[in-house]
Amino acid sequence: MPTYQYACTACEHRFEAVQSFSDASLTECPECSGKLRKLFGAVGVVFKGSGFYRTDSRSGSSKSTAAATTTTTSSDSKSSSTSTSSDSKPSTSAPAAAAS
Repeated sequence: MPTYQYACTACEHRFEAVQSFSDASLTECPECSGKLRKLFGAVGVVFKGSGFYRTDSRSGSSKSTAAATTTTTSSDSKSSSTSTSSDSKPSTSAPAAAAS
């Protein structure tokens, strides 16, 4: 259950109250019976580790590695596509495609 902070507008008394989301906000000060207002503070979320910031995925070394991998992969796929086209003529490759 979340903890809410309240402050009295009359006597400036401040306190915290643990309430459910479905509970109504408090309206009366427990000290002087004055009007309460809800205080809002910083959100209690902390992102730890890598991958949460835009700069985490950008570094000089990973760009050159990715470019080298792309070049190697494209040359490999060209050589395999030529061997695949010659292998696709026999009727044995048709059942393999149907099984997929």
